[in-house]
Amino acid sequence: MRSVAGLLAVVAAATFYLYLLSSFLPPGPQRLGAEIEDGEREEDAGEARDRGLKFPSDLEELRVQAALLRFYRAEHASYVLLLFCSAYLYKQAFAIPGSSFLNMLAGALFGPWEGLFLACVLTTVGSTLCYFLSQAFGKQHVIRLFPDKVALLQEKVEENRSSLFFFLLFLRLFPMTPNWFLNMASPVLNVPVTMFFCSVFIGLIPYNFICVRTGAVLSEISSLDDIFTWARALQLLAIACAALLPSALLRRCAHSRFQLDGLQSNGMRPHHKST
Repeated sequence: MRSVAGLLAVVAAATFYLYLLSSFLPPGPQRLGAEIEDGEREEDAGEARDRGLKFPSDLEELRVQAALLRFYRAEHASYVLLLFCSAYLYKQAFAIPGSSFLNMLAGALFGPWEGLFLACVLTTVGSTLCYFLSQAFGKQHVIRLFPDKVALLQEKVEENRSSLFFFLLFLRLFPMTPNWFLNMASPVLNVPVTMFFCSVFIGLIPYNFICVRTGAVLSEISSLDDIFTWARALQLLAIACAALLPSALLRRCAHSRFQLDGLQSNGMRPHHKST
């Protein structure tokens, strides 16, 4: 019970901090009638302010939140950066789904390269915070809630202990097990935190690259119809190919290097029909 109470206290404190940060917005830019950064106009930012700040869950909400944050970033770049980093770490630390939309938001706000660097750093730091929270408060609960998945993953980690870092990279590059579960289970599996940190940073670069570049592309269009053009389609295809090529090469040698028998794409043992 003490572990649950401690975790709830951490969640409550982080939630209160994020609420205060998002509720007391600084004054907007003074030149409301003029175009502001990236061509956003006052009416676009006004629509976003009416809806308020929240985690985006679809492309429409992503557009609205990007408009609001670009509006404030014109004169409050430090505040927007602090707010974005805090929201990203909150999601990662507490294993809340939806990082892909925040990655796309990073591309829309900060551009493809700065956004990629930011996404990689925040993903790694947030995942490491999740690691420490699980280590401090949740190891026994992870085992209790997911006994089969933990047992299978423990078996695979021990079988691949001699090449553990590359095995962890493989798990990050391919959906053998969800990233949020791997973050929480790593302390149970006795994965060293330095190895965990490096495997997250390197292993999620292709995923972050695709999301951030997609967000940068989507920020340049005025409607969803603009996505379905040959130029945009080819650009998105090139992004995907560039990011997935290293993954494809690693996957080709994975089955000869790693012991993966019984580990399926959802991290569970395959089901066998009874005879």
